Amino acid sequence: MDKKKRDRCETRAAILKALAHPMRLFMLEELAEKSYCVYELTEMVGLDISTVSKHLSVLKNAGLVNIEKKGKQVYYSLRMRCALNFLDCVEAVLREQAQDRIDAIQ
Repeated sequence: MDKKKRDRCETRAAILKALAHPMRLFMLEELAEKSYCVYELTEMVGLDISTVSKHLSVLKNAGLVNIEKKGKQVYYSLRMRCALNFLDCVEAVLREQAQDRIDAIQ
């Protein structure tokens, strides 16, 4: 593999790593509906503010969310709606796997 292809694969893997956590997936789905501040997301997920902030930082660094400061609050919104398309693909794989299990039983 040449350097250009390796770099591209590494960059893609970094984005997939950002998606590879249940809380971050939850946050992305919620941010698809509207913008939230850290405190609101903290209440929604039931984690401490530091942990939620770290998750949001991972998503921001991957280019998946935007931040907007409003006074002292920082609001997060979904930047890349296409990430939800990837989740649709994941759901399709899960449905196919479930169907394969049903077919194997019959």
